[in-house]
Amino acid sequence: MASSTMTRAQLSESVYQEVGLSRNESAELVENVLDAISDTLVNGESVKISSFGSFSVRQKGERKGRNPKTGEEVPIKPRRVLVFRASNVLKQRINRSLNPARENEVSSGTS
Repeated sequence: MASSTMTRAQLSESVYQEVGLSRNESAELVENVLDAISDTLVNGESVKISSFGSFSVRQKGERKGRNPKTGEEVPIKPRRVLVFRASNVLKQRINRSLNPARENEVSSGTS
């Protein structure tokens, strides 16, 4: 499977093609959505996108780590980390794309 990354420009182009806004309006819409998601997460709130997944920020406490090269103990400072949890709909869609023949069995009730 080829590895590829979707960029903001590609998202904007998809909005342009699907919705029919101008390219500038599409780029602005994508930026506004991403800004709204980012701002919400910075404020410590969760973001849930139905049938896609949810983003949340989790606080991790201070802990002791170990430098793998030297074996020396190193303190790891407390920090906030971003967590994404995919919805079941998204998980099923991803798994179906890996095994399309299985989709026919599941939808017809034969497993």
